[in-house]
Amino acid sequence: MEVRAAVVAVVVEEGRPLHWTVIQDLALRRGYVDPFVTRDLRRQVLAALADAAREGAIVRTGRGEYGPASA
Repeated sequence: MEVRAAVVAVVVEEGRPLHWTVIQDLALRRGYVDPFVTRDLRRQVLAALADAAREGAIVRTGRGEYGPASA
């Protein structure tokens, strides 16, 4: 799964605002992303969250926090 799809899936599944570190951890635990395949995961997660928020797939709710667009 691509990093962007993984972070959006985590945010939508949880249905509440989460800090980006929690989103990254859940994506790893659920097997959505593989840290051995994805280089510089932290940077890619942050970029994917910013892109998804700009496009309206999710919303930024605070510093480092993102929630579902319908919240």
